[in-house]
Amino acid sequence: MKNNKVYISLSADLIHPGHLNIIKKGSELGQVIIGLLTDNAIAEFKRIPHMTYEQRKIIVENIKGVSEVIAQDTLDYTKNLLKIKPLFVVHGDDWKTGVQVETRNKVINCLKKWNGKLIEIPYTKNISSSMYYEALKDLGIGPETRLKKLNRLLSVKKTLRFIEAHNGLTGLIAEKTQIIKKNKIKEFDGIWISSFTDSTSRGMPDIEALDFTSRSSTLQNIIEVTTKPIIYDADTGGKPEHFQFTVKSLERLGVSGVIIEDKVGLKKNSLLGNDVIQKLDSISNFSKKIIAGKNSKLHNEFMIIARIESFIVGKNSDDAIKRAKAYIKAGADGIMIHSKNKTPDQIIDFCRNYNLLKNKVPLIVVPTTYNSIKESELSKNGVSIIIYANQLLRSAYPAMINAAHSILKNDRSYEIDAKLLPIKDMLDLIPGTR
Repeated sequence: MKNNKVYISLSADLIHPGHLNIIKKGSELGQVIIGLLTDNAIAEFKRIPHMTYEQRKIIVENIKGVSEVIAQDTLDYTKNLLKIKPLFVVHGDDWKTGVQVETRNKVINCLKKWNGKLIEIPYTKNISSSMYYEALKDLGIGPETRLKKLNRLLSVKKTLRFIEAHNGLTGLIAEKTQIIKKNKIKEFDGIWISSFTDSTSRGMPDIEALDFTSRSSTLQNIIEVTTKPIIYDADTGGKPEHFQFTVKSLERLGVSGVIIEDKVGLKKNSLLGNDVIQKLDSISNFSKKIIAGKNSKLHNEFMIIARIESFIVGKNSDDAIKRAKAYIKAGADGIMIHSKNKTPDQIIDFCRNYNLLKNKVPLIVVPTTYNSIKESELSKNGVSIIIYANQLLRSAYPAMINAAHSILKNDRSYEIDAKLLPIKDMLDLIPGTR
């Protein structure tokens, strides 16, 4: 009995009595080998863990009854099972439904090859990692922990998905919205604080009319109710001396990165293109701004991202690549390439040329106008971060206009009631309301 190999797969980010029950049962059957899911494996189907693999391994190695801890690189157990050929695999019975059904079936089929057995332990009621995660969210997250999240995500996921938020409510939507697709949890990895949606939601033009002090109130409202990493849209960044203060202020708040665009003069929205006057900054001047920002930041994890506007003013891919090389040399931690074209051809062409560079940093795109392209295609072309930059505000405005028109037309709100979020659901959305 003692020589029997028992395999147990764990994430073990938050150890609770349910995990200990499974390990205890496993130790009664033989030598317990823990297949500890790596950060990359966990990121395949849900949020990345709070603790790194190395931190989690130290904890699990010191749990009574554990004989050995090895890495499990995928949600699929097959590779490790074929190597170890355990007599038993022990797991809670909660995976008979949900995202892990397919994984369970593969385990059963694999064990049949050497007459191994799957032992399923009754689910420990009222205790789960998800429950603890929600409790942690209610407690909030420290600035430094949030700041470092973006770099950690980039290290374990090929492509990240960000969405804009312009107040606390949209911050909650970005934080909580998720679906299950192909047995995996899909959600947004982070939040984009857009100057366009921030100013527009206040009824002001998108011309850098809001200073950092004004915009920081929006930032604070979103920080209060979220835990995901934040990238801040700083427009042109202002003068290098001013940009240095912006970087320091964003770091103190726990923001993970800032994007500045290489234009000069009165800021106009890039999607207006040549319908308005838009002028590129010189490579030399913009590089100096990047260097000034880099010299002022305190955390290596804080990202200064250079937004290239070559396509916006009608220049070609050669100009954009030239700028990318220079900005990376100046110390940019990421490159954002922008386009107002209706098709993604321009962006894909840039991606192909960019991928040939010897020195590369994460590539960011904003598929607002060329929105027919799928995330998978952008990821295949080397894109690290996809930003949905204004969709929440743009979807809310038509709904509000329709509601206002209906009330005026019908002298009451009854006709639109079925389209409105029930008051109860609205109250439940906001933590601490009840």
